[in-house]
Amino acid sequence: MPLIRRKKPTESDSKTNQTEEQEQEHQEQEEDDKHNKKKKQNPKDKKNTEPIKPKWSCIDGCCWLVGWICVTWWLLLFLFNAMPASLPQYVTEAITGPLPDPPGVKLRKEGLKAKHPVVFVPGIVTAGLELWEGHQCADSLFRKRLWGGTFGEVYKRPLCWVEHISLDNETGLDPPGIRVRAVSGLVAADYFAPGYFVWAVLIANLARIGYEEKTMYMASYDWRLSFQNTEVRDQTLSSIKSNIELLVAANGGNKAVIVPHSMGALYFLHFMKWVEAPAPMGGGGGPDWCAKHIKAVMNIGGPFLGVPKAVAGLFSAEARDIAVARAITPGFLDNDMFRLQTLQHVMRMSRTWDATMSMIPRGGDTIWGDVDWSPEEGYIHRKRKQTNNATDNTNQDGEESEISQKKSVKYGRMISFGKDVAEAPSSEIERIDFRGAVKGQSIANNTRVDVWTEYNDMGIGGIKAVAEYKVYTAGSIIDLLYFVAPKMMNRGSAHFSYGIADNLDDPKYEHYKYWSNPLETKLPNAPEMEIFSMYGVGIPTERAYVYQLSLAAERYIPFQIDTSADEGGEDGCLKDGVYTVDGDETVPVLSAGFMSAKAWRGKTRFNPSGSRNYIREYDHSPPANLLEGRGTQSGAHVDIMGNFALIEDIMRVAAGATGEELGGDRVYSDIFKWSQKINLPL
Repeated sequence: MPLIRRKKPTESDSKTNQTEEQEQEHQEQEEDDKHNKKKKQNPKDKKNTEPIKPKWSCIDGCCWLVGWICVTWWLLLFLFNAMPASLPQYVTEAITGPLPDPPGVKLRKEGLKAKHPVVFVPGIVTAGLELWEGHQCADSLFRKRLWGGTFGEVYKRPLCWVEHISLDNETGLDPPGIRVRAVSGLVAADYFAPGYFVWAVLIANLARIGYEEKTMYMASYDWRLSFQNTEVRDQTLSSIKSNIELLVAANGGNKAVIVPHSMGALYFLHFMKWVEAPAPMGGGGGPDWCAKHIKAVMNIGGPFLGVPKAVAGLFSAEARDIAVARAITPGFLDNDMFRLQTLQHVMRMSRTWDATMSMIPRGGDTIWGDVDWSPEEGYIHRKRKQTNNATDNTNQDGEESEISQKKSVKYGRMISFGKDVAEAPSSEIERIDFRGAVKGQSIANNTRVDVWTEYNDMGIGGIKAVAEYKVYTAGSIIDLLYFVAPKMMNRGSAHFSYGIADNLDDPKYEHYKYWSNPLETKLPNAPEMEIFSMYGVGIPTERAYVYQLSLAAERYIPFQIDTSADEGGEDGCLKDGVYTVDGDETVPVLSAGFMSAKAWRGKTRFNPSGSRNYIREYDHSPPANLLEGRGTQSGAHVDIMGNFALIEDIMRVAAGATGEELGGDRVYSDIFKWSQKINLPL
C-alpha cells in the first residue's frame, strides 16, 4: 500500500486559517447583535425569558427592621460586657464630675458594721413567680419564671402565660392543674428584669459593711394572693415568723430591722397582727412578739391608705400611661394586630389577683374628701428648688410650698364623667343613683376572640347607669366596684376592709380582714419599736380621673380615661384626663404619710403603746444624663430603691442608730398641713 505523505503547513496557510476563524467569529458576533436587538424590540419575549424579580413587601421590611434592631442590640450588649468595668464610671465622671461614694463605702469608712438582721418585704409585682405545675402548653417551663426575669414566655405563648399567671376567679387560689409559686431567696426580688434593679443596690451596700445571707432575708410571697391566703396555701406568714426568730437568735438577740416596699408595707402590717393573734386564725406568738423581735419597721412608699391608681386599674384596666398609649394608637390595645384584646386579658387576669384589692383607697370621704372638699385643696403644682438629699437634713415640718393659685381643684371627685362635671359646682350636677339600676341588654359580641369580663353581664342599662351618676368619691368608689365587678368584690370583701373603726376594742376587729387597714387595727404593744414612713415627693402622682363612656360594640371595657381632658401649661394639674398631686408617681403623699404624720403620732387609739414614728421624705431629683442610669436621688416609687440617702438611712438604723439620731423627721411636702385638715378622732 503506497504511503501518503502530508504536506507540512506553511506560514501562509496558517495565516489563511486565522483569517477564516476571525471572519467566522465576526459573523457570530453580528448574529448575536441581531438577536439582542430583536429581544429589545419585543418586550414580551424579554418578559418570558428573563426571571421575574420578587417584590419587596411590608412584611419583608418589618422582618429586616426587627433583625437589624436585634443585631444592633446584641452588638451593643456584647461591647458593653466586653468593656472594662471601670469605663462607664470613668466616662460619667469625665462628664459630670466625681461621683459620691456609695453609702456602703461611706459608712464603712465611718466604721459602721452589721448589727441588726435585715428583712426585706417586696411589694406587688416586683418579686418573681415560677411554675411548678401547668397545662400542656407549659410543659417546658417547670421551675422557670413566669413573672420577673426576661418575660420571654409572654411573647412565645401569651394566652398560655395569661392562663397560668391568673388565679381561680371563684376561690382566689390555684386554678385546677396549675401551681405557680413565689421564688425564694434574695434573688426573688433583687432584680425585676435583667438590668432593672429593685433590692439589688440596697443589698450590695449592706454587704459592704458585713451583711450576708445569714443576716439578710427576703420575705418573698405570692403577691397575687390575699394576705391571709398566703398562709392558707403556702404557710408564708409562718415562714416569715420562723425566719425572723432564727435571725434574731443567730445574731445574739439583736432585733430585726424590717424593710417593706410598696404593698409589702400592708402585708407586714397584716403580719404583725397575725403573728400575735391566737391560732388557728393567727400565728400564736403572743402579745409581746413584735416587741421582742422587731427594732424598726422602715416602710418605703407604703400605700397605707390605698392608691387611686388601683381604682383605675380595676375599673378600666388602665392608668395614665396606658390611657396615653391608647390615645396615640387607637384600637391597638382593644383589638390589636395579634387579636389578643390586650386590655380585656389584663382586666380578666388582674381581677383574679385579690391582693390588688388591698390598695383600694381606705377611709372614704373622711380621708380623701368629698364632692366639694379634699385635704389637698388649694394645691395645684409644686415648684421647689432641687435639694441634695444626701446632705440636706432639715425639717420643714408643716411649711407651705410654693403653690400656683390658678383655681381650686376638687380632688375628692376621684372619678368624674367629663371635665365639665369635674369642675362644676356640686349644686349644678344632676346625679341618678346607679345602685338600684337593672342590669339588662348585653353588649353585642362582634370580636373574633371572646374575652369574658364582668362588663359582659352588666349590659347597656347598667353601664349607662354608672355614667349617669357622674361623680364618685372615695366613699362611693366601693359601691361602684361592687356594681361593675361583683364577683371580684364579693371574693375580696372576705379579706379586706376599707372603713374607719369607731371602737377598736370591738371583737369584730379581731378578724383578719381588718388587719391590713391601719384605720381599723392597732399597732402592736411595742413602745421601743420605731416606725418610719419613707417615700419620694416632687413627682406628679395620680389622684383623680376624668372618664368617658364608649358603647362601641367591639369593646368589652366601656369606660375609658378621657385623654382629651387637659388644662395645658406646665402648672396645670390635669393632663391626659388625670389630676395629679404630690407623691412618688404611684402613691400620693396623703396615703404614704398620713398615718405617721397624725394617726400614729404619739399615743393614739391606733398606736396605744406610743411607738415612735418618723417621716423621711426624699425630694425627687432626676438623673442629669443617661449615663447616671436611674439616678441616685430619685424619688420615684421603684427607682427610690437606689436613692443613696434612703439607703444610708436604712443602713444606719441597721447598724444601731435610732430615728432621733438620723435627725427625726425630714419633710418637703405639705403632709402635716393636709393631715390637720382631716377630722379623724384619735
